[in-house]
Amino acid sequence: MNTDRLKEILADHKVWVESGEQRVKRADLRGADLVGASLNGADLSYADLSNANLSFADLSFAHLRNADLRNADLSNANLWGADLYGAHLNGAHLYGADLRSTKLYGAQLVNADLTGARFEIEFKSVNSFRGAIFSEAAIPWVILHPRWSELADSVKFV
Repeated sequence: MNTDRLKEILADHKVWVESGEQRVKRADLRGADLVGASLNGADLSYADLSNANLSFADLSFAHLRNADLRNADLSNANLWGADLYGAHLNGAHLYGADLRSTKLYGAQLVNADLTGARFEIEFKSVNSFRGAIFSEAAIPWVILHPRWSELADSVKFV
């Protein structure tokens, strides 16, 4: 996706968010090629980024509350300090992603690949990670989750 088109979509989305969802429309970036995109601090709350390729993107401090990131490729993305409250990351590829200081409260990570992802204790607030794949280094964080006993049989460590 070219930079001008992305700026236009982000501007329209900002109007949509600020107008209480009354004007213009939410960002529709389904399947978009955003490899390496600089989206630092962008407000993509409620945006549809399903199946988007955001590998190596800078999403640090981005607002992704309730965003649809199902099956998105976030491999090696920088999500440091991003707000993923209630985000739908089912089936997302987060291989090597930096999730440190990321707000994950209520996020859905069902069948997500978190191999090599870096995150902190905030992981305890994730809503569900049934069927997710983690690196062995993540074991201490994952087993501290309040629903660990319920989800343990479905999780894979590599």
